Amino acid sequence: MNDSATPNRFDRGVEDLGNVVELGHVNVTVPDQRLATLFYISGLGLTRDPYLMTGVDNMWANVGRSQFHLPVRPAQVVRGVTGLVLPDIEALLGRLSAVKKHLEGTKFSFQETDDGVMTTCPWGNRIRCHGPDEARFGPMRLGMPYVECDVPSGSLEGIVRFYREILESAADIATDNKGRHARAVVGDGNALIFREADTKLPEFDGHHIQISLVDFSGPHKRLQERGLITEESDQHQYRFQDIIDPENGKVIFTVEHEVRSMKHPMYARPLVNRDPTINNRNYKPGHQEMPWSAPHLH
Repeated sequence: MNDSATPNRFDRGVEDLGNVVELGHVNVTVPDQRLATLFYISGLGLTRDPYLMTGVDNMWANVGRSQFHLPVRPAQVVRGVTGLVLPDIEALLGRLSAVKKHLEGTKFSFQETDDGVMTTCPWGNRIRCHGPDEARFGPMRLGMPYVECDVPSGSLEGIVRFYREILESAADIATDNKGRHARAVVGDGNALIFREADTKLPEFDGHHIQISLVDFSGPHKRLQERGLITEESDQHQYRFQDIIDPENGKVIFTVEHEVRSMKHPMYARPLVNRDPTINNRNYKPGHQEMPWSAPHLH
């Protein structure tokens, strides 16, 4: 039956991801693995990757399908906020209260807000934790739905042009209860958000985010033509730092992007996620893993 004339009841545009298909990790260096373990693993309830970076000089912390990478060096701080979805906000508050005494004398803090809990790591990284919310985050129960960057005033349109024209991301200007911002889709349920800051931004300190692309070579060519490639890592990866306005070449904002192809050996690597409410006293076989997504119920 040909029903091509029948109005479509589905919004097909909602399914479009654009060229960027994975927000893999946020990398910030930390000077102390013990404090990092207390905050990211014991406090937030994330899971240390059991397979890679298991020594004392780096730690990878799993959160759904994304990670924090935490190599040991002087501290780096994202100029903005990393957003997480965690399955149980009340349990989160209990864990953060339990580690508070161990993190005294650092920049650690946490405060319950209208939409979750705002936390600050021992070195000043801000992490906003939300509970599951299908209207905002789809079926995600555990993950990193966004990284939000503070950017200079007047830069949103240029940032949208950069992600659309250089990386071929789905990007646009949007408005929410916090105001107007630029939003670039970087995976299924993941976005980079850019909000204009009222104050002078700190200098860029070298932290990075990792993304994966379908068309790996096209953006590389456009970045290379503009002299923006900063590292030719290997066959599957390159890096750049500056976000420019394609209309005039002006640098708008700097945050390092580690760019991988879908042929990268670690693309979409399955990550272990534990249920942080399970301990040696309440353990029941088969219940120690935490699903990152809620099942679709139809």
